[in-house]
Amino acid sequence: MKEKQCIPKRQSWSAFVNEFIEDYFVAHPDFAVRAGRHDFDGKLPDWSAEGIATEISRLRAEKERVLNFRDDALHGNDIFERDYLYTVIDSELFWLESAEWPFRCPQFYADGIDPDVYVSREYASLEERLVAYIAYAKAVPTAAQQIAKNLLRTPLPKTYVQIGRTVFGGLASFYENEVPPIFAAVDNQSLQQELHLANSAAIIAMQDLDRRLESQETDATNNFFLGEEKLTEMLKRTEGVLVPLDELDIIGRRDLSHNQTQLKEACSIYAPNLTVQQCVARANSIKPARGSIETAREQLDYLKRFVRDKKIVTIPGEGEALVAEAPAHRRWNPAYISIPGVFEREFSAIYYLAPPNPSWSQAEREAYVPSTSSLLFTSIHEVWPGHFLQFLHAKQSNSQLGRLFVGYAFSEGWAHYAEEMMWESGLGNDDPEIRIGQLLEALLRNVRLVVSLALHTGQMSVEEAETMFREQAYQDPANAREQAIRGTFDPAYLNFTMGKLMIKRLREDWTSSRGGRQAWQAFHDEFLKYGGPQIPLVRREMLNTKTGSLF
Repeated sequence: MKEKQCIPKRQSWSAFVNEFIEDYFVAHPDFAVRAGRHDFDGKLPDWSAEGIATEISRLRAEKERVLNFRDDALHGNDIFERDYLYTVIDSELFWLESAEWPFRCPQFYADGIDPDVYVSREYASLEERLVAYIAYAKAVPTAAQQIAKNLLRTPLPKTYVQIGRTVFGGLASFYENEVPPIFAAVDNQSLQQELHLANSAAIIAMQDLDRRLESQETDATNNFFLGEEKLTEMLKRTEGVLVPLDELDIIGRRDLSHNQTQLKEACSIYAPNLTVQQCVARANSIKPARGSIETAREQLDYLKRFVRDKKIVTIPGEGEALVAEAPAHRRWNPAYISIPGVFEREFSAIYYLAPPNPSWSQAEREAYVPSTSSLLFTSIHEVWPGHFLQFLHAKQSNSQLGRLFVGYAFSEGWAHYAEEMMWESGLGNDDPEIRIGQLLEALLRNVRLVVSLALHTGQMSVEEAETMFREQAYQDPANAREQAIRGTFDPAYLNFTMGKLMIKRLREDWTSSRGGRQAWQAFHDEFLKYGGPQIPLVRREMLNTKTGSLF
């Protein structure tokens, strides 16, 4: 009798997702560590040209495997997850392969090489984290050599050299001046000696990388722009947005004009005899009487109560965000939040605020401290109901992909949307000073969208972008300059406004048949349960249609 042939069983979708995630962690151990998988502590990716080529090939193969899961072989939520994973892979391939970001932009390496998890996140004892940091420091010299080779392929744009020196030169200084005191309390001479040797080598490696970038300053170019074709591709592959660039520019400028009109109306009430510029200066002069840290703590208590009392959005779990002064090595960022990874044991997030640099003049230090109203919307953006609340929802997602892979427009779009939505929900009781604080944040993000499109299609210079930030978003000269420069190496910072506008349109369409404003909480809970995919994908799921305008 003829033997029966054994046919291999087709892999299930859930098994494939599990396999993909584990393989992704191996290729991106820095991502795994930030997610709370500390079995990857101390490891860095292979950033050599060969390593990047290998990762591109791996992701291409994974994308093909995803496409092999046909609709008729999937069940329930699997079709959505398949499309979610496809977009995650395609987005990564855009930056690695099409944009060639590892070879063009030093900022590509900033998150991956940052040791902040080991020095600031209290996921284990200080001694355990020291062991992890030593392993990390030992990996730095190889990583630095790989980065140097990648970035010396062609002359870099001037602004890219600048951000590279900020990142790598800053890390060298951080290793030398701040790491030893952080771990000084570990009473283990053998580990302290090992730290000294590994850290010294890391310092030398980063100083060398900084010098290599310095050597490019003379020949650095102004050729930073992606170009219309690549910018269009970026929008499609990273965010699923197919809107033509000129149409997106019109949409962005329309929202900019709307917010400028709203600012004039708020100023006519707040300071009727002053120009808008003078009105903004007056509002910005109102500083937190008890200091930024204590005021932010009070704001978080108030905001959390407001979210609950007004039934804005469900607050899942008992997570909290503490407020603290930013560590010295992270004070380049005025405000940010450090949130535990999805695999971490339960502990609090920390919302950091940076103090003024004591070396600055008194006028500069005073200007740096945010106004009370500006701080309020920063607290909204970072914590309630912004990034931290979104994390709490994502952590409870039924999808592993939703818990791990949160897109730029989803994350920043939600946090920025939350600022405006909280005002619409009654925050501030129509106080024009608070309204001005909210609108200034909106105008900054409006100009980012317009500037990004113009910079990367060659229609605007960095100097012209700086002027636009000053004149149309009412930014001070230093911040206007930094915002314009950021636009050259972060073209996707248009996602703050673009994401906000997509969420607003989705809210309007979803709630129109569910009671309008009374359905806002239901909308927010439904939207956040997806984790963080491309917003058009969420729109398809929530409205059960592929048609309709994103904006």
